Amino acid sequence: MEARPMTEIQQVLWELRMDYIGHPYYVSGNAILHALGQQLDPETHATLSASHGVFVPGQFGQFPDEHSQSGAKPYLGSGLPDVEAYDDLFIQRQASHAWLLDSRARDALNTHDLRVHGGNPTLAHETIMGRREDQQGQQRTTKWYIHAYLHANDPEVLPLDEDTLEGHQFGGKRNYGYGEVALKDTRMLDLDTLDYSRLEGAETYLIELVTPFVLESEYPAVNDRSVPWWWTESSENLRFRQEKILEHREVFDLRTVDHGQIVQYCGDRPVETAKNGLTRVGSHSRYGFGELRLKPLENRHQNSTDR
Repeated sequence: MEARPMTEIQQVLWELRMDYIGHPYYVSGNAILHALGQQLDPETHATLSASHGVFVPGQFGQFPDEHSQSGAKPYLGSGLPDVEAYDDLFIQRQASHAWLLDSRARDALNTHDLRVHGGNPTLAHETIMGRREDQQGQQRTTKWYIHAYLHANDPEVLPLDEDTLEGHQFGGKRNYGYGEVALKDTRMLDLDTLDYSRLEGAETYLIELVTPFVLESEYPAVNDRSVPWWWTESSENLRFRQEKILEHREVFDLRTVDHGQIVQYCGDRPVETAKNGLTRVGSHSRYGFGELRLKPLENRHQNSTDR
């Protein structure tokens, strides 16, 4: 068997089949790894890293301007779009779902319905919206999906086969059937073959925290970190979040820089930083923390010339 390059990742899209009890923004990479570990031998499992699984509505959408494709696509959220360039990777990695069509009820479709079962609030696995009596059909149903990706230290581990990716549950009260998922799609990508040209030659770059960045951890032998030197923002200007990981049936608290924030990049290797951000940086990156996206700002001189 020919060894795959270690720059490859395996994208995975699961369909949520039952309501989910857990984190409202994502399924943690920690939870995904624990689920996969039930079907893998310890040696194989030890080589794997998993991103957080971002919730995605199975709706019509339009590719953003920075994407290598353009135009609208039916059910953009319910499949894995082709990936040719760096920015293509993030269309299903943002909780705001900016790709949703303006003609849709965006405020209702970019977040889950809440249901209460036995006193427990759950995130609904589908969103059901009523329609006017003069419209065809009485309701419209939107299914929810979970987008994640895997990479491994051993180039022969990936791709995981479909049987390994099937039959999982995430979140709380799994013994009652909550958090059941079914594999919808999976594919391999080589990060070195992507087009990074949009990141070249900009005067200014921004960093978006796709997932929280860990500063402090209760887990043994993990070194605490400060805010990276290549961020211009200091800790006084950032928002923080308490997170947790589960390891060996013990819960460990984390102090993190909250996801969704934008900081300015002051390094001088934007493409290298972008690649590292895909496989994540900082403590507990194996569990999905520290995923970053680099964004170039347009050259001001070019903008004035265009006008």
